[in-house]
Amino acid sequence: MQNVIGMAMNNNIKLIIFDCDGVLIDSEIISATVLIEKLRELRVDIDFQYVQRHFLGYSFKSVREKVFDNFHVNLPKSFEAEYRTVLLEQFRCELQPTDGVQALLSGLQLQFCLATSSSPERTAEALRISGLEDFFTAKIFTAEDVSQGKPAPDLFLYAATKMGVAPSECLVIEDSHAGVTAAISAGMQVAHYTGGRHLAGTVSKVIDAFPHVPVIPHWKDLVELLPAAE
Repeated sequence: MQNVIGMAMNNNIKLIIFDCDGVLIDSEIISATVLIEKLRELRVDIDFQYVQRHFLGYSFKSVREKVFDNFHVNLPKSFEAEYRTVLLEQFRCELQPTDGVQALLSGLQLQFCLATSSSPERTAEALRISGLEDFFTAKIFTAEDVSQGKPAPDLFLYAATKMGVAPSECLVIEDSHAGVTAAISAGMQVAHYTGGRHLAGTVSKVIDAFPHVPVIPHWKDLVELLPAAE
């Protein structure tokens, strides 16, 4: 597996764009568990590995389309709201920020923002529950801001424009194949964060597909990758 040693980023980085789920917050196992249970009610039987391969990093709109394409099940209009209600209940019981991220954000010397495939409502509540909301005031961009979500580059390009930074001066930190693909398509530098519980003990799809992308196993490794962040 790659690591950050010897793979320092260019010194021209002016903006770090964080993904949210699985990067800032350790939410992916919780989200997958709730989704699997809700889909099972509709006789769509999938497991965690299926979610990892097909849904990780995608918007709910894309998940809905994939369920229809692969299982010929049209999710009811109420499904997303019902799923989100159960999910946020579980978040309130279980959700934690990823290890070390609060210290990282407190000490960052570069601009940063958040760009996520999740909805604005879910993102805001997740940040509140995890104690990260104050770090991202007026710096949250979601799939609802653009016509095409990840793996299209639109969301990252939109975030960079709003933050007033050129794409070549951005570093995206992602956990998903869709997110890394979007960052590369946007002409941005990208690093693969593997510190979430959902990637523990697994061989990431990102590592196989993008062997040149540096890996960040823990937030303390970001400074080694990008000394200007400290």
